[in-house]
Amino acid sequence: MASKSGSSGLREPPNEQAVLNIYEAMRSELSQIYSNITELEMQVSEHSLVINAIQPLDQSRKCCRMIGGVVVERTIKEVLPAVQRNKEGLEEVVKNQYEKLEKKKKDLTEFEAKYKIRLRKQDESKEDSTKKEGNAQGVLVGTASSSQ
Repeated sequence: MASKSGSSGLREPPNEQAVLNIYEAMRSELSQIYSNITELEMQVSEHSLVINAIQPLDQSRKCCRMIGGVVVERTIKEVLPAVQRNKEGLEEVVKNQYEKLEKKKKDLTEFEAKYKIRLRKQDESKEDSTKKEGNAQGVLVGTASSSQ
């Protein structure tokens, strides 16, 4: 029984298909980390916009804040520090995700080197599929559909 990919003490995969499955799982995990980072960076950006919008206003002015799906009325004086703390926390999580991303990239590179994995260039695979389907009628290949 193979254990989770990327962990030390991993037994050798029994065949090429197992190596491919582990590799695809590692790539999928890398893609998920990229998605998480993008989403978190968007939240940091939104927090910055809110901070910039309310900071110059009168501190006693009322504002609304969503807490756990409920909109509550507070003053800017109460809300601003909480939004700043949340932004700092998000920035810390983004930093940790980048560290995790670098580790996973390194693991993936080592796995590629160990099993001599090479990826076909996307252009080569498109050319191959175009040559194979060149005689087909009504088949769109690539991004041609966006020009219609």
